[in-house]
Amino acid sequence: MRYVNITLIVALTAVVLLFKLQNLQTVTVSFLSLNFTLPVSVLLILVYVLGMVSGGSLSALLRTWVRGARRV
Repeated sequence: MRYVNITLIVALTAVVLLFKLQNLQTVTVSFLSLNFTLPVSVLLILVYVLGMVSGGSLSALLRTWVRGARRV
């Protein structure tokens, strides 16, 4: 099983690296009064991570609310 996990990690890392190397075009992002110039791949990875964090936080908040409602 260990070799399967290592193989999957190596394959996923290779796919992410390939994605990064193929998306080197830059884009400018404006947020409030800030401007950022980033490669497309970095922007997509940042958006993905922000989505994971915000989705996990919302899920935890809803779970807490449901548990609190069941206690009453």
